[in-house]
Amino acid sequence: MNEHILLPEGSIEKQTNTLNLGPTHPATHGVFQNILELDGERIMKATSTVGYIHRAFEKIAERRPLYQITPLTDRLNYCSSPINNMGWHITCERLLGVQTPKRVDYLRIIIMELARISDHLICNSIVGVDSGAYSGFLYLMQYRELIYEIYEEVCGSRLTTNIGRIGGFERNFTNAAFEKLEKFLKEYPAQLKEFENLFTRNRIFMERTIGVGPIAAERALNYGFTGPNLRAAGVDYDVRVHAPYSSYEEFNFTIPVGSTGDCYDRFLVRNQEMWQSLGIIRQAYEKVQSFKGADAEVYHADTPAYYLPPKQDVYTKMEALIYHFKIIMGEIEMPAGEIYSAVEGANGELGFYLISDGGRTPYRLHFRRPCFIYYQAYPELIKGGMLSDAVITMSSLNLIAGELDA
Repeated sequence: MNEHILLPEGSIEKQTNTLNLGPTHPATHGVFQNILELDGERIMKATSTVGYIHRAFEKIAERRPLYQITPLTDRLNYCSSPINNMGWHITCERLLGVQTPKRVDYLRIIIMELARISDHLICNSIVGVDSGAYSGFLYLMQYRELIYEIYEEVCGSRLTTNIGRIGGFERNFTNAAFEKLEKFLKEYPAQLKEFENLFTRNRIFMERTIGVGPIAAERALNYGFTGPNLRAAGVDYDVRVHAPYSSYEEFNFTIPVGSTGDCYDRFLVRNQEMWQSLGIIRQAYEKVQSFKGADAEVYHADTPAYYLPPKQDVYTKMEALIYHFKIIMGEIEMPAGEIYSAVEGANGELGFYLISDGGRTPYRLHFRRPCFIYYQAYPELIKGGMLSDAVITMSSLNLIAGELDA
């Protein structure tokens, strides 16, 4: 569609074009529609559409008992679904007053940091693809598969994991899971270094990303940015440090920050966060290995009302049979209360605002999805840039449609 811009009398009338970037274009990485007004290839105005795959997760969750909501959280940011699972379990535990054992905290940290690495390597390798470089994607994707194999050993699933339970994990980690973890910790650093060598000082990549889609720190805070996108703008906010959970306060790591908030800084911050996550995983693994005897077999808290008893006990003990029946049938009432709990998701602060009226399901539940906030800023970030910049800016924001439209 063509539009005409009226200019002062005596000047030549200027013509602009309207273009739909998405929702079916592969470069938009999902069902994102952006109506762009273009002057040649220069973006004069952008209008974003939200809601193409809206699945009403919050309302569905308000009709489910707490332990049946975990699979819904998987389908928010499915590139790092274990963090969503753990974030939800921590929210439930705070409402219920459940204290998790230290070994559970350390195992959770291992899984969450693996998920963070998985998410960042997908995001940064796709930024490379959108700049015309496919090799980096191939270098890293095999290690995402190795992470998925670790998930598989722990819970039997790979992408939408449903990993863990309120109070801990469904089962203890196997030796095979730890062996795969050791393999990953041994091999991935060299591969990540090779990936950085391909991109960090690559002239073509730098010209495609430096100064593209920038946002100032104050503007990012006004929008409500968190995570790598905020840290790339120079603000060192990280939920793991400012509101620790799962014993993160016991770990040594730094918060990488940028300065310009552009695509290049977002890329660098995520790369550095992968290195930090590797260090956190090594620390957590050492702590897990320090447990001996019966302590090394602990993988959940004592919370019988929300944790299914062992099957052999269900067949032989009346109390276990009663709890099993009440959990399966959703007949356990939760305490009344109002709570907001957040974790540092791979792409920002992932929060759960839960209101309970003492019933068997949440009275109200809201998911704070970081992508929903980033997408509000997207038209501003690409205005004045080139059409090709719109694609790489979307990639560097790490927008996930399943989370955006929840």
